[in-house]
Amino acid sequence: MSNRAVLVTGASRGIGRAIAVAFAAAGDRVAIHHRGSPELAERLRAELPGEGHAVVRADIADPGEARRMTEEAAAALGGIDVLVNNAGVFLHHPIMETSYEEWQAVWRETLAVNLVGPANVTWNAVRHMAPGGRIVNVSSRGAFRGEPDSPAYGASKAGLNALGQSLAVALAPLGIAVATVAPGFVETDMTNEHLKAPRGDEIRAQSPFGRVARPEEIAAAVLYLASPAAEWASGTIVDLNGASYLRS
Repeated sequence: MSNRAVLVTGASRGIGRAIAVAFAAAGDRVAIHHRGSPELAERLRAELPGEGHAVVRADIADPGEARRMTEEAAAALGGIDVLVNNAGVFLHHPIMETSYEEWQAVWRETLAVNLVGPANVTWNAVRHMAPGGRIVNVSSRGAFRGEPDSPAYGASKAGLNALGQSLAVALAPLGIAVATVAPGFVETDMTNEHLKAPRGDEIRAQSPFGRVARPEEIAAAVLYLASPAAEWASGTIVDLNGASYLRS
């Protein structure tokens, strides 16, 4: 059994929750980050197997809060061995249907949460990492195929991919590996409305398997990329979309 200190952002629900459960089941101690869902975070902590788990809160779009939260997680866990940058927002803003003021606001919020926030949390987390540390970023297939009605989301995830690859090179001399997973549609509360018929049928048909991913499938890939065996996967971006989008 493992016994690492793991910080998972956006861990109170959806993919992040599944990731927290997977690490705890492997014997790790998990800091469950949330922005505004303390009840869900505390419920998850109570349900996780093992001991030593913590709940930390922050709006990671705020650099000061991102730093405070990371320091609190490190103090509660006795360091940080693994960071999973999972927190994110997905905002609808088609260019021809959005006012200029709303367009600017959505871009600021999306980049702050999805790209600058993870960069700031990472900057702070690596100060607590020893050789063998792992960083796993949760991106999206939208970084490659585009998000026509949510372009800031697609751009932010493309930026997160580039951040991960840049840091994979920068942190390798310190023995820290950095990798990224890029899911397609995943069955979570965030996507529940999209997956209702008839649009849900169209989304499921995008994959030859005729379904969307389960959060546990994403968590399994994150768990591997954070493992000691995955150092040589540093710099990789793993597509997890059920062959719904193939890139060269």
